[in-house]
Amino acid sequence: MSTDVPSLEQTLAKISTLANASLQETFSLPPEAYTSEPLHELERKKLFQKEWLCAGRTNSLKKAGDYFCFELDSQPVFVIRQKNNQFAAFANVCRHRMMTLLEGKGRCKRIVCPYHAWTYGADGNLVAAPHMDVRPNFDKSELSLHPIRMEIWHGWIYLTLSSEVESVASLLSDLAPLVDLYEMEHYVQIIEEDHVWNTNWKQLTENFMEGYHLPVAHKATVGGFFPVEATQFSESEPSPGFTYQFFEKTEDAPVGTAHADNTSLTGKQRVTSILPTIFPSHMYMLAPDHLWYLSLQPKGPDKVRIRYGAALAPEVLAASDDPEKLIAETTKFLATVNEEDRVVVEGIQRGANAPLSSGGPLCWLERENHEFTQFLARKLCD
Repeated sequence: MSTDVPSLEQTLAKISTLANASLQETFSLPPEAYTSEPLHELERKKLFQKEWLCAGRTNSLKKAGDYFCFELDSQPVFVIRQKNNQFAAFANVCRHRMMTLLEGKGRCKRIVCPYHAWTYGADGNLVAAPHMDVRPNFDKSELSLHPIRMEIWHGWIYLTLSSEVESVASLLSDLAPLVDLYEMEHYVQIIEEDHVWNTNWKQLTENFMEGYHLPVAHKATVGGFFPVEATQFSESEPSPGFTYQFFEKTEDAPVGTAHADNTSLTGKQRVTSILPTIFPSHMYMLAPDHLWYLSLQPKGPDKVRIRYGAALAPEVLAASDDPEKLIAETTKFLATVNEEDRVVVEGIQRGANAPLSSGGPLCWLERENHEFTQFLARKLCD
C-alpha cells in the first residue's frame, strides 16, 4: 500500500465522490480528511470564517452585563447582555493597540482594556481613553468596538464573520416546527464548559450525529435505553444547513423522557428526542427533560476546542425537592457520557494517522454522516 500523502486536490476529489454516491454504496471519509493540514486551512477559510457558529445559549447570560467569550476562527469575540436585556456581540479586541479585552465569562458594567484602560460600554462605544484628549481631532465615536453579526434562534446565539450567508431563521426554517413543542429556549442552563480534545473536529461531529455507536460505546450509561431500530430520519430531501434524526428512549431510562408535569408533549413524543446537527459544527441532543450540546472550534487537524453545555426542562427543576443535588447528579452523568465519547473520537483520530487505515462502508444508522459529507463537498469542492 502506498504511503504517499494525498494532495488537497486528491482529498477533495475523494470527498466529492463519496458525496455523490448513495448511502448504500458510499463509505466514511478517508483518513487524510482528518489529518490534512491543507484541508484544515481550507475548512477555516470556507467554513469557520463564513458559516454560522453557535457561541452558546441566551439562558447562560441571565443579567445585564453578563458576557462570555468565543472565537470565530482566529477572531476573538464576546457576547454581552445589555441593560435593555438585548444581546450584542463585538470583536474582543481593543481599538487602541489590539489587546484582548475580556477572558472567559463574567459580568461587568463596562469593558476596560487591561493594557491602557480604554473603556467601552456594553453597547461597544468607547467612553473613556486616558490621556488621549490632547491628540488633535481625537473622536471617541470613531473608535467603537467592531460589531459581530449575531442572530438568536430558539435560545441559541449564532455568530458569523460573513455578511453574505443567509439568516439563521431562513437556514433553519424547516427545523423550527420539529423543535417547537420542546420549548427549548426555556430550558435552564446548568453547565457550560470549554475543553480541548485530541481529535479532528469532524470526528466529533460525525460521532455525535449517529446513534450506531450508542449501544456499544455508551453501554454503561445511555446505550442500554436506546432501541436503535426506532431511529427515524427525515423523509424529505436533506437540508443544506442541517440534518437530524429522532430516536426513542425506553420508559425506564434514567434521562430522556418527559416529566409528569410536562403538558406540551403527548404519546410517543414523551419518550422521543431529536438530534439536530447545524452545519458545520453545532450539534445538540434535545430530549423532553433536558438538552446538551457541543459547539466546535478546530485548533488544528488533530485538536478541537469544545464548548459543551447542558440544560434542564424547567418543570424538572421546579418539581425537584433538591435542585442542587439534581443538577450535580445530571452534570456528573453527562460528564461520564462525554468521557465515553472522548475515548472513542481520540481513538479514531489515532487510527486515522495509521498508514493502513481507510474509510469503511456506512450503516443505515449513519445517514447523517453521509449528509455531512455532502455538506463538505458543497462547501469545499467547488
